Parts: sequence; structure tokens; C-alpha cells
Amino acid sequence: MKRTLAIATLAACCAAQAQVTPPEVAVQQKQEIKRGDPARWTREDRTPAQQMATLRKEINAALAEARAECKQLAQQERADCMKEAQATYAADIGNMRQQIANANHPQQGAYDTSGQ
Repeated sequence: MKRTLAIATLAACCAAQAQVTPPEVAVQQKQEIKRGDPARWTREDRTPAQQMATLRKEINAALAEARAECKQLAQQERADCMKEAQATYAADIGNMRQQIANANHPQQGAYDTSGQ
């Protein structure tokens, strides 16, 4: 009896934690999927200002992801992780122009796979 009650309680707990998409959102998602990707997703950034704006969004998103990962760590590791995430963000923001220049004019025969 106790075992059955424990299993039922566990199942109810897990069901309560499951993410459920509201029906109206599910309908909207299906409609968007039918239309395909928005044109803006495949249009290239042609001007330096557009490239800078996109790169800034990507750097900000990377910082947000890093912070979210840091928050999952133990308290002792969290502060160092946050400092490292902020330092990476500052370095990326600091060399945005160089990143764009490198992307627009890659060196012939040189492939950088270090991520630096």
C-alpha cells in the first residue's frame, strides 16, 4: 500500500512539473512552421552597421547563456564563473570590429579552429 502511494505521488509530482504548451500557442506554432523560416533569417548583413548589430546580439546571447550555466554551479564556483563570463564578454565586445574584419576578409589558406 505504501509503495503504491509513493509511486502515485511521484507520478503526480512529475506530471505537475511537465511543461505543457497551451492550445492557442500550439496552434500558432503550427501555423508558423507551415510558413517556413522568416526571410530575415537568411538575408545577409551587408553593411558594417548591420554586422555590428548582429554580432552584438550574438555576444549578448552568449553572455546570457554563460550566466545561466554559472547559476547552475555550486556557490563556491559561481563567482569565478560569472567573472570569466564577464571577461569573455568584455573581450568579445572589445574586438568586435576585428571579428567583422576577419569575417569579411579571411586570409587565404589560413584556417583558425581555436575559437580565438
